[in-house]
Amino acid sequence: MTIVFDEIQVGQRFEGAKFTVTRETIREFCDASLDYNPLHLDDKYMKGSFGKTGFGGIIMHGMTNFGLVTRMLTDWLYARGGIHRRLETRWRAPVKPGDTIQPVARIVQKRITHLSRWVVLEIEMRNQAWALIATGEATAEFPYDLEAAVRE
Repeated sequence: MTIVFDEIQVGQRFEGAKFTVTRETIREFCDASLDYNPLHLDDKYMKGSFGKTGFGGIIMHGMTNFGLVTRMLTDWLYARGGIHRRLETRWRAPVKPGDTIQPVARIVQKRITHLSRWVVLEIEMRNQAWALIATGEATAEFPYDLEAAVRE
């Protein structure tokens, strides 16, 4: 692990791993989260007018997006001496079986305080057609004393 805060530039972009959504991955998330809402499992239920949305079939849990974004952030940050401190997301479009989604981040701000160094990131989740699925913002810290920050 190396501290590389000074090398990080505003505008820098990085991508997370692509993830192909299947009925099986949706079901696995149901089992892991104990969220068995029929909008994730029951096509017949979803062919109705669920919330007047007309999704036409089951959709992936929004929290799967959140997990993929978190993985991208921690994978990128840890190798650079950073710590993921905050993430806010907003779902923009449903994700269905057969979609392949990928998180993308862009550095939008760097700040230095007397206690630490900070990076603000713009977050997007895109599908295989590059349509916007989710947006958000994350904050990461690059502490002066990484060992002390990790012990907290």
